[in-house]
Amino acid sequence: MSEKNRDGKRTARERLAVEREKQKATEKRRRTFIVGASVVCVLALAAVVGVLAANSGQDKKSDTAGPVVSPSGAQGKDSLAIPVGKAGAKSALTVWEDFRCPACQSFEVTYRPTIHELVDAGQLKVDYHLVTLIDGNMGGSGSRHAANAAACAQDAGKFSAYHDVLYDNQPKETDDAFAGNARLIELAGKVDGLDTPAFQKCVNDGTHDSWVVKSNSAFGAGGFTGTPTVLLGGKNIYADQSMTPAKLKQLVQAENKS
Repeated sequence: MSEKNRDGKRTARERLAVEREKQKATEKRRRTFIVGASVVCVLALAAVVGVLAANSGQDKKSDTAGPVVSPSGAQGKDSLAIPVGKAGAKSALTVWEDFRCPACQSFEVTYRPTIHELVDAGQLKVDYHLVTLIDGNMGGSGSRHAANAAACAQDAGKFSAYHDVLYDNQPKETDDAFAGNARLIELAGKVDGLDTPAFQKCVNDGTHDSWVVKSNSAFGAGGFTGTPTVLLGGKNIYADQSMTPAKLKQLVQAENKS
């Protein structure tokens, strides 16, 4: 065999080896693509399952989607205000409160004696609006459950007394103790005549839950940002650093004389 023929066969073998390496590389890329695509599909499926699970969880949490049942005697727009005091009082206080809110408790402890005095004298009417701000900020459902229980107390004509009991026994802000209906019913025992089968059913059924949610939505729609928001003549007196119970009393008495 001539040297020329040997060189030709060697060149052909080399070309064949190169071609085989190209085919191996192509096959490897194809397998990598298939595996990669499979991983992407699995991840996409996991994402879809995650979204569905999250939506399912939201649906379970959406236990306030029932009819809006206002408590007995509720007044104002959409019947969202619980009134305390004589309807004919010349001075009116609008209070937005959250039963889990420490600042609301501080306001109640400081101003309660003066407010009760003015209400009892027929000089002041208070419209209470219930908010669930802490539930949104800290998590949990104690604000809503407590507000529903307070609305149930309103049905029984015991709102004011139960309202005070809730603040007197307010748990720490991070403790969602009011989420337990048993605790709310237990505290009702501190109000004469409140712990009845009708009250217990109202609390356990969450009769006014949707009403509470609507009240909280009205709080946001009103442009308010914090609790308590305490309005006298449209002015937030809680934001007034110079306000005191004595000054509030003077303002209310001045309105009654005018």
